Amino acid sequence: MSHVLVPLAQGCEELEAITITDLLVRAGITVTTCGLDDQPVKASRGATLIPDTSIDKVLDTAFDLIVLPGGLPGSDHLRDSEQIQSLIKKQVSSNKYVAAICAAPKALAEAGLLDGKTATSFPGVLAALKNETITISENAVEIDGNIVTSRSVGTAMDFTLSLIELLEGKEKRDEIDQQLAR
Repeated sequence: MSHVLVPLAQGCEELEAITITDLLVRAGITVTTCGLDDQPVKASRGATLIPDTSIDKVLDTAFDLIVLPGGLPGSDHLRDSEQIQSLIKKQVSSNKYVAAICAAPKALAEAGLLDGKTATSFPGVLAALKNETITISENAVEIDGNIVTSRSVGTAMDFTLSLIELLEGKEKRDEIDQQLAR
């Protein structure tokens, strides 16, 4: 069974964080949420999220996927966290998946993980970085090797279904999509 880490930073986009964790759990995937400290996370729209653990306690754990929810200032906190930067670099060097949605691809760019890749994000986020090695896509979800990016809260379901397919196969993705009756 796959194991996924979802770091929750202060000011994250709660709808993205909840959609990601909810759909992955529905698919039978083990999900661990972690905060960047030991405090409850106050999300961008005011919801309080309680992470399972802190980042310090997962630094030596192997994950099949690390997913970064977006939102501001949450994405900036992920980008600026030395621990997150270390984890996502280690993840990619281990040929495992890293994913980010909305403004969170800026954390991947900071780590150099989008250099030479095609990626998408909330409109304008990647363009503002002025990194000419990143090919910016307007697709809802973009998969380039073991890097997965998505545009916004409006694409969170398709993003997470794509992650389910990568980890558990198309049949599991279709099963979860059918449960959503959309």
